Amino acid sequence: MLTLLIAVGSFVGYVVAYHTYGRWISQKVFQLSDDAVVPSHELRDNVDFVPTKRQIIFGHHFTSIAGTGPIVGPAIAVFWGWLPALIWVLVGSVFIGAVHDLGALVVSLRNRGQTVGEVAGRLISPRARVLFLIILFLSLTVVLAIFGLVIATIFKLYPESVLPTWISLPLAVGIGFWVYKKGGGILVPSLGALAVIYFCVWLGAYAFPVNIEALFNIPATGAFPNVVSVWTVILLIYCFFASVLPVWVMLQPRDYVNSHQLVVALGLLMVGVLVAGATGQAQLSSAPAIATQIPSDAPPIWPFLFITIACGACSGFHCLVSSGTTSKQIEKETDAQFVAYGSMLLEGGLAVMVILACCAGVGMGKFTRETDANARGGYSYVEQLDNGQHVTGAAAWTARYDAGGSWQKFKLPQTVGAFIEGGANFLSAIGLPVKLGISVIAVLVACFAATTLDSATRLQRYVVQELAGTLHIKPLTNKYAATLLAVVLAGWVAMLPADASQPSEHPLGSAGTGGLILWPLFGATNQLLAGLAFMVTMFYLWRRNRPVWFIAIPMTMMLIMPAWAMLWQMFNSESGWCYSGQSHLFWTGVAILGIQLWMVIEALLVLPRVKGLLEETLPPLTKTALVGADGASGPNR
Repeated sequence: MLTLLIAVGSFVGYVVAYHTYGRWISQKVFQLSDDAVVPSHELRDNVDFVPTKRQIIFGHHFTSIAGTGPIVGPAIAVFWGWLPALIWVLVGSVFIGAVHDLGALVVSLRNRGQTVGEVAGRLISPRARVLFLIILFLSLTVVLAIFGLVIATIFKLYPESVLPTWISLPLAVGIGFWVYKKGGGILVPSLGALAVIYFCVWLGAYAFPVNIEALFNIPATGAFPNVVSVWTVILLIYCFFASVLPVWVMLQPRDYVNSHQLVVALGLLMVGVLVAGATGQAQLSSAPAIATQIPSDAPPIWPFLFITIACGACSGFHCLVSSGTTSKQIEKETDAQFVAYGSMLLEGGLAVMVILACCAGVGMGKFTRETDANARGGYSYVEQLDNGQHVTGAAAWTARYDAGGSWQKFKLPQTVGAFIEGGANFLSAIGLPVKLGISVIAVLVACFAATTLDSATRLQRYVVQELAGTLHIKPLTNKYAATLLAVVLAGWVAMLPADASQPSEHPLGSAGTGGLILWPLFGATNQLLAGLAFMVTMFYLWRRNRPVWFIAIPMTMMLIMPAWAMLWQMFNSESGWCYSGQSHLFWTGVAILGIQLWMVIEALLVLPRVKGLLEETLPPLTKTALVGADGASGPNR
């Protein structure tokens, strides 16, 4: 029953928060207005700047910020217990994450769709702008590399997800041309596309799982090429083309269809939770509320809980989506609350479902996954038995979350797998076969991750172009050259050998985790980015004599916690980077903390002098500025 109460109470709480706290920030603090001129109209080029109805841009924004973030983070964090993870998701999403996303979107809307890094140059100082852009560039490079590996790994672990994930792309292109070139409606064709995708989900589960290891005799692990490396290369090639196409061709319609997929999947999960919770099948007591036994090498819950769960509570990556792609498509300013604040609350709802699936769902213990050379796709699902009895409750949860006595062994298959298979257990409570349930949830995860991957590529292109303009590197101001640099650099990072003495070994191969050696840097860097984005929003309000306390509190938290976490990783006596020979991580961490400290000092020096003093107005638009410009206009509102 506790599972049921948490699920229902969380969603009711989010609705209340949207109509109270969210409305106060939107109407009283930011003073959103339908009369404001927005970048999508002012700089319309039908490539990046395209006025878009709010339900469509909501789909793009939500699927771009979500990805695997609200899945992997909570799935790891429940290792410390489900209660701390749940509290951080609920409090963080309402008072920190949603405020962060909305602030970044509004500031960008009122500065011609510029990224928060670009706006920092006028709100704080020119040096702050360059420093911010460098952090954005480093963060997005790691995001592209890691998300490419994540999706490739999902395709390897769940080949049933491949067909429906890729079939969504031509369907999206067809919808885009139908809507924007033929003037047709979008709802009916998108629902038709959703039906096709779910038919392909069934095909993937029962008839045609795309297992390239078996189909093309590609090794699963070892030297390049292997299954993960091949999928990573294919995904990055796709990203190049997807990120330079006009947003209406693929990005908008695909994300709109994916938003419907989310609604269906979340709806099914919610019904499954209601049934399983009401009938007593799903019990949160299967997992510890606060864990008392964790591996000795695991990082401390404080401050690492706030770094591990980013998406779902607060994530710096979201400011890039808000100010990078979404601000260029918002049709009217008042849509910002629905798109940014609403999307973050929905992501919080998804994170709640992940926590429940990884604890109560896994504890239902319906099945386990076994290798079967004779089965299509190379595996089969069998009932989980122990002396003839189902393994359920705490035993089932322990079996999934047993890290072999070491935190280092707790990797992607355990985290993503816990949600996918725990979610499938919930779906089985309403009569959906386990195999089909696995396919439904795996496709949801893969599609979300793919939308984040190509959106991040487009965002990296903007950042490269902005940096190139500042540093006078003219070739990289071209969108194709900037995008090529983004995907090539991400591919190189993804293919980094885990061990320098074995350069032939590929990521996730037998020798190690390749590009994932940079993952420890991402969690802290991503959350530091959130603190810096809060800083830009606070300066925007400070210069206009508007309330800043609701920004200053989370800003302080999101600057201190990530820095604390990175310093622990660098200097803890047992596994600190400076003591364990991981000089690449140590010196990168030093550079990132140095940049953050520099930005904070810049801000503190400027802060007393700019209260009530509006920043310099952007220059008037010219014909040149209208062609693919990243900038904006309008009064200093």
